[in-house]
Amino acid sequence: MSKIHAAITGVQGYVPDYVLTNKELETMVDTNDEWITTRTGIQERHILKGKDKGSSVMAIEAVKGLLEKTNTKPEEIELVICATVTPDMLFPDTANIIAHAVGIKEAYCFDISAACSGFLYALTTGAQFIASGMHKKVIVVGADKMSSIVDYQDRTTCILFGDGAGAVMLEPSEEYGHIDSIHQCDGAGEQYLNQKAGGSRRPASIETVTSGQHFIYQNGRPVFKAAVSGMSDVVKRVMERNDLTKDDISWLVPHQANHRIIETVARMADFPMERVMINIHRYGNTTAATIPLCLWDYEKQLKKGDNLILTAFGGGFTWGAIYLKWAYDPA
Repeated sequence: MSKIHAAITGVQGYVPDYVLTNKELETMVDTNDEWITTRTGIQERHILKGKDKGSSVMAIEAVKGLLEKTNTKPEEIELVICATVTPDMLFPDTANIIAHAVGIKEAYCFDISAACSGFLYALTTGAQFIASGMHKKVIVVGADKMSSIVDYQDRTTCILFGDGAGAVMLEPSEEYGHIDSIHQCDGAGEQYLNQKAGGSRRPASIETVTSGQHFIYQNGRPVFKAAVSGMSDVVKRVMERNDLTKDDISWLVPHQANHRIIETVARMADFPMERVMINIHRYGNTTAATIPLCLWDYEKQLKKGDNLILTAFGGGFTWGAIYLKWAYDPA
């Protein structure tokens, strides 16, 4: 009996209308366009504006578009997984909010929190439900409103992050889809990349709010070192154990954290930059949304049977890589 894989049969993205350019950031914090561009590759990022608008607002639009694009009825969906570190609220899950808004009633839903690696973790999780035969249609979403936890007086972090969402449909296939994955974590990374307050260890208080403990904290140098080492290592390992060379891979799809990180990972993995998906200049780091937004942007260049390696690194530390075969040709 042939093994069942979870194939991506559709992808859709969404970013808010408001664009925060490097030029505008120059008026907000001590930085400039040249400094940001040369060090990060980012030229602009999209920001979700408006009262009471959380990550679900963007995810809902992405899922609506995905259902329409794949000609799928909401009642056909059996599971929704949302990867996010900026949920609308601690509970209910953002995935539940998304499902309700788009009319998905015959499914169960939950969130995964693994920072920038969240979409990879969620994709592998969703793929297991397809491979086991338990479900036929699973939606995996990556969505983050990073502007909600960014300190726009901290020039080391505010230049990096944007808001966005991306969603994929998973369905069974005997030939295409999720073939292999490696995921890892190291809790020692907590001290270098975190959001100190807002959880049960340090609940919100006047003190935590006034001292800025609800904003992203990042120590860039150790994060950079761990990111390039972790991602390049898992990319090489997943290729080796599947007998793949760089010539067998159509595209490397890295998390869009920093252009220098992307270039270094490609060099360490001995992979040509012309086959590396890059859109960080348009969106910045949208955390769990970067990889599905890349797939969305490059969808017209993908062909059925293309071998893709997806890789990411996030706070925690968390990191991983997925090897998948693309399941459809451009529309």
